[in-house]
This record gives sequence, structure tokens and C-alpha cells, in this order.
Amino acid sequence: MNIKIIAVGKIKEKFLDAGIKEYLKRLTSYAKVEIIEVKDEKEPENCSPADEKLIKEKEAQKIEKHIKDDSYIIVLAIDGKMFSSEELATKLNELALNGKSDLTFIIGGSQGLDEKILGQANLKLSFSKMTFPHQLMRLIMLEQIYRGFKIIKGEPYHK
Repeated sequence: MNIKIIAVGKIKEKFLDAGIKEYLKRLTSYAKVEIIEVKDEKEPENCSPADEKLIKEKEAQKIEKHIKDDSYIIVLAIDGKMFSSEELATKLNELALNGKSDLTFIIGGSQGLDEKILGQANLKLSFSKMTFPHQLMRLIMLEQIYRGFKIIKGEPYHK
């Protein structure tokens, strides 16, 4: 399986970077995973709704350059569908069995994702109704993808 993660912004915290690298290493025996970081837009101090919209539009343009036409697109969205770890594993397995072995996960910036990107999604995925920093979501998502593959393969993994 080929998994591409398109994420807005760079990871600045060393502890997050170390965790991300660890899960990327663990995933190598299950999938080819590529992370593409697109530069986040500067946010004005008193960000208006018009500023937010413009930021999301600019970030969307950068994201779109990396989306392949034949990829199954999964966007992280707070209003998306929530899965248990087992349900996510089932979904990943179903996609693979149905010939969808090229997945693109998209993590927006601090303002979220533009409607244009949300509209291209095959699946809107939510990890919680809570809001998390988008850098932290990259680590959480990689851990859940790894957990999903362990579940699919019937291999032990801590609960």
C-alpha cells in the first residue's frame, strides 16, 4: 500500500518529530509512507473570517499540487466520521481489497481545510470532537495507521 500524508506546516517540536520518525520506521514493513509538508500561511494577529478564508485557499493551492487523480483521499475534519481503531483497520483493509492501494491523507493547518479540498475527499475522518494541534495529529494518525496494520495482520500490539 502507498500512503501519502500531505500536511500543512512543519514539525517544530523535537518530541513530535521523534515520534513521527518512530512510526514511519515501524510502518516500513506494511506500507510505503511519504510525508509532504506544505508551507503554512502567516496568520494575521487579528484574523478576520476573510483572512481565514484566504489562508485556507492559499494552503489548498499548495495541497492540490500533491494530490494524484487516482488516489483515495482521506481528509482530517472535525465533522468527519469517527472510527474505532478496529473500524479504521477494517476500512484500510477494505480499500486494499478493492484495489485502492494509493491513499492520501490530508491534514490542514490551524485554520482547517478549504472547502475545495474537503469537496475532493472520498472520506472525511475525525479522530475526536476535540481540537488538536495539527502537528500532533500527524503523530496520532501515523500511530493509528500502524495500529490498523497490526490489527489487519493479527499481530499483537499494546492496547
